[in-house]
Amino acid sequence: MAFHYFLLLSQVFLLLVSSSSWTSVAFTIQQTFFHCLSTNSMNSVALSSYYTPNNISSFTSILNSTANNLRYLLPTVPKPVIIFTPLSDAHVQAAVLCSKQLGLAIRVRSGGHDYEAVSYVSQIESPFLVLDLAGLRAIEVDIAQGTAWAQAGATVGEVYYRIAEKSKIHGFPMGVSTSLGIGGHITGGAYGTMMRMFGLGADNVLDVRMVDAEGKILDRKAMGEDLFWALRGGGGGSFGIILAWKLKLVNVPETVTVFTVTKNLEEGATKLLVKWQKIAPKLDDRLFIRVIIRPSSTNLTVNRTVTASYMALFLGDPDTLLGIMDKRFPELGLTRANCTKMSWIGSVLYMALYPNITAPEVLLQGKPQFQSYFKSKSDFVRALIPEKGLLGLWKMFLEEEMPLMIWNPYGGEMDRVPASATPFPHRRGTLFKIQYAVSWQDGAENMSRHISWIRKLYDYMGPYVSKNPREAYVNYRDFDLGMNKKGVTSLMEASSWGLKYFKSNFYRLVQVKTR
Repeated sequence: MAFHYFLLLSQVFLLLVSSSSWTSVAFTIQQTFFHCLSTNSMNSVALSSYYTPNNISSFTSILNSTANNLRYLLPTVPKPVIIFTPLSDAHVQAAVLCSKQLGLAIRVRSGGHDYEAVSYVSQIESPFLVLDLAGLRAIEVDIAQGTAWAQAGATVGEVYYRIAEKSKIHGFPMGVSTSLGIGGHITGGAYGTMMRMFGLGADNVLDVRMVDAEGKILDRKAMGEDLFWALRGGGGGSFGIILAWKLKLVNVPETVTVFTVTKNLEEGATKLLVKWQKIAPKLDDRLFIRVIIRPSSTNLTVNRTVTASYMALFLGDPDTLLGIMDKRFPELGLTRANCTKMSWIGSVLYMALYPNITAPEVLLQGKPQFQSYFKSKSDFVRALIPEKGLLGLWKMFLEEEMPLMIWNPYGGEMDRVPASATPFPHRRGTLFKIQYAVSWQDGAENMSRHISWIRKLYDYMGPYVSKNPREAYVNYRDFDLGMNKKGVTSLMEASSWGLKYFKSNFYRLVQVKTR
């Protein structure tokens, strides 16, 4: 067997050094990899789970299926030589072993939401394959135990649906976007509308099943607490391939309350946002009020303003909510008419911006709600941004057609969990997080202008956000902060962005990775 693989590898090598045809090399790699999979897997590998550019229609369809950022589907972006959709844990193990034997880099995709497309593009390694976990999406909910096992290819929305299917008073605290794949989502922390009450998704993980670099399946007991710690916030794609998470369910009321109140600049949006900064992180833990900021129009030729939509989930009834708001944030002018009672699963749809008439079954589709060309960045804020800073921000904001900012309040449980409890360090003292985004529809045509604009906005915000380091959220991966070089591992270079994502937890992550 060893001689057989040596012969096959030799054929690949000879083609690499002697042939001018990359197509021939790729074809040989594809054949060899499939043969290796079939030989090494305990479960048979179907050709229907195996995609190559030789069948461009099916290959493009599966590549594009969950690619959230269209910027990374442009023709100039490197493409994988193989996309493999495993249907069993044994398939994942075989893919790891065969990739090592053939010198193929692996990109692992669960939901395709990586902002810099690290889950389906490699800019430094060639050839590479995409291991698409969309076929591994089983969810087992045990209400009696208050737990759920969810495979890595399941989406956030599917997990929410399966929990709500079993119980009206259970939920799980993770992402707002319902098409996030939980395999990667939880590795970055996983925040959502209940984080002020229950913390992050990563704070509520009890166990994990993972394939390591040797093709072995490890659970929490087998891997030890250091590696288990690293997986819950240390970023996707670094320590192994997540097969499934065991989640600790949380209790939610049978009915919750939601509202959205929108104000523009002419209606006092600036002063309201100053007040929001003061009170949002200190409100009742059950209340999460995020602010979605965008222009009133995408047309630069018309008279535009900035709108701020205060979108909230309260784990309680409208009367209690109104009492809190009247006392703490009367300036918003919230009324009973603004408030809607609904089930927790209904609030999942509401906060994800589905139309009011949408049935929960839409969550089972497991597809991205939105796909666009975009660039995003993030900041954490530890001191109030003054009115003067906001006025300058609005001026820059209105220079771009489709800018977006989302301000998410912290406090509550996020203040109580120690910064070192998981690799996610943005805890006590953080008032709120900002996500900046710019999107466009014309592909590469004006891409450089849009990206230049968001970089300029990010520079402007420097004086108003966290410092030493200027913190960033790893699930909003941003290559402007730095990236690895091919074949080079430099602790000094990596720390330039590692400290932004993980603060001092970066050094413990390095120790775990080294082991």
